[in-house]
Amino acid sequence: MGRRVVITGLGLINACGNDAETAWRSCVEGRSGIRRISRFDAVGLEFPCLVAGEIRDFVPEAWVEAKEVKKLDLSTLYGIAAGDLAWKDAGLAGTHLHDPDRSGVIMGTGIGGLDTIEHTHTTIMEKGPQRVSPFFVPKMMANSVAGNLSIRYDLRGPSYVTASACASSNHAMASALRSIRDGESDLVMTGGTEATITSMGMAGFNTMRAMSRRSNDDPTKASRPFDKLRDGFVMGEGSGILVFEELEHARKRGARIYAEVGGAGMSADAYHMTAPSPGGAGPARAMKLALADAKLAPTDVQYINAHGTSTELNDLCETQAIKTVFGPHAYKLAISSSKSLFGHLLGASGAAEAVMCVLTLRDQVIHPTINQDEKDPELDLDYVPNVARQTPVDAVLSNSLGFGGHNVTMVFRRFVG
Repeated sequence: MGRRVVITGLGLINACGNDAETAWRSCVEGRSGIRRISRFDAVGLEFPCLVAGEIRDFVPEAWVEAKEVKKLDLSTLYGIAAGDLAWKDAGLAGTHLHDPDRSGVIMGTGIGGLDTIEHTHTTIMEKGPQRVSPFFVPKMMANSVAGNLSIRYDLRGPSYVTASACASSNHAMASALRSIRDGESDLVMTGGTEATITSMGMAGFNTMRAMSRRSNDDPTKASRPFDKLRDGFVMGEGSGILVFEELEHARKRGARIYAEVGGAGMSADAYHMTAPSPGGAGPARAMKLALADAKLAPTDVQYINAHGTSTELNDLCETQAIKTVFGPHAYKLAISSSKSLFGHLLGASGAAEAVMCVLTLRDQVIHPTINQDEKDPELDLDYVPNVARQTPVDAVLSNSLGFGGHNVTMVFRRFVG
């Protein structure tokens, strides 16, 4: 199995809060962060979906010097903020308790600097190419977040970004797990970041008819995973970052340990670029592989943080996959979707949801899937409807399923020394 990997730091910023504890409390209390879009005129653009999980009250200058802000895309700024929160939470700020050559940063993002690309295209069309910022290329690069975090914290080990749509940050965390297990690294900052609530991003997903259209006048009701009236996902944004660390490395520096990373499983549907494989065969393989990697039986798991997008096909196929893997035990599992509360963070969703899983293990509380108002007869599992649940949890699965047929399941376990 290799070396044991534990989690010693958490950083999170999304529509439910600008730090992990605030976002966690909001989710446990069932308070949605989804509102009408305020960043641009979605009504004037006649978008069918007018709601999103925008981050509010974010001040980039709290994390980066004012003169540096213009050099960074919003997605990178979110990653820097979450990274700083995680680094401090792990007790690493202002210390020399890590070997830079054996410390890395592996991040995920589905799209990268979309806001920068969009604004630069406008500049070219209105003012000409000579007015393009010299910072355009380093701002828009998907690997910008990894590069900036590496420089910021002197992380000289593996440094890269995974890009597999909505599975990106789970791929990043799986890579971080293996880097430490295999002896390549002792510490890895890992997770994901995304900032795609732009006119271009919203237009693309709207024309695909992938987004919710029925709750523009009641935004908190728009994301309703596993509910019969679900009609599409709601865009979110933000960053989730975790500090993964080899167990003895964490112990030697007296780190607080949140949880253990049990394993990871990856698969591909090999079916369609946007639709999941019928019956959920791909996600089922990822879950089986993750359980085997963690040396767990299906009956050892109490909770699944589902991909749960609130789209008709995803929620059905994921439910079918869970039944395939867990058999009768599927009906004893608690399942909830964080996307019901803060929307779909695309490439950062898995990392934000990993933070939720870790805090579930810490507090022994499962946050609800909100907007569970009308049961779908085909979706008959326990989706923790509307109210949080205090219950013993020792092992958690977290699913991320991306466009392109990319499936990654992470396993997190209650740490037992």
